[in-house]
Amino acid sequence: MNTLNKTLALIALASSSAAFAGTDFDTLDVDGSGTISQSEAAVDAKLMSQFAELDTDQNGELSKEEFSKA
Repeated sequence: MNTLNKTLALIALASSSAAFAGTDFDTLDVDGSGTISQSEAAVDAKLMSQFAELDTDQNGELSKEEFSKA
């Protein structure tokens, strides 16, 4: 998926009330990569405030295991 499509998907997700009603892993993993990037996590203020702490391997992404500790 190119950058423009990712950006548009993130904007659509951020503007959707559903994004805030249920922020599960699969909803946040917009590009389907199996991880949540910082830009994907940005739609959830609580998750962003914990991102660095949850990213235990410090690779800039949250795996399902790391996300489950949120």
